[in-house]
Amino acid sequence: MNYLAHLALAQPTSASVQGNLLGDFMRGCQHEHFDFDVQCGLNNHRFVDRFTDEHAKIREAKSWFSSQRRRFAGIILDVSFDHFLISHWSQFYTQSFERFCEQRYALLQPALADMPLSMQRTVTSMLKHRWLDVYRTPEGLARALDNTAARIRFRHAFTGSIDEVMQHYAALKQTFLDFYPQLMQAVVSANIESGQAHQHINPALKKK
Repeated sequence: MNYLAHLALAQPTSASVQGNLLGDFMRGCQHEHFDFDVQCGLNNHRFVDRFTDEHAKIREAKSWFSSQRRRFAGIILDVSFDHFLISHWSQFYTQSFERFCEQRYALLQPALADMPLSMQRTVTSMLKHRWLDVYRTPEGLARALDNTAARIRFRHAFTGSIDEVMQHYAALKQTFLDFYPQLMQAVVSANIESGQAHQHINPALKKK
């Protein structure tokens, strides 16, 4: 999953949101250097990634991409799922998407000083440019995918991957809608982070 989903599956604390993003910035870092609550968030991030990677629906969706882009299928799915999460936000959460974003921005700000430098740079840009809603439209999704492709330092066919996303758009959306509630429930059941992390989950989902 990408930044938005990891933040949505975190607790509403600075330590948790830091930890739940930290998994993408651990190169050269030791987990024991971080506070316990940050480590719990990191473990939650890793649980989410593992559950996602091992899920049958995700493995099937990756197979829909062309051979030249399949090596990047996981990244393409992660970013695309943030788009679908925004589009269907109220189906999963009672808190408005706008309020959620402002809350997460406010929680990330005081944690900046404790982040690895690469994470500081990324989160600073996220706060400045309000990244979390950039995926709202297909055009924004296309820009996000191409920006990700531009950071890859070897020759690749990642650029323009929005074409394949749009080709399979309906199927990818349904995959997300089927998969995300299962992921939410798995995070609740795993209970890696104690507390009221999921107080804004749609009550209809809690009954399933």
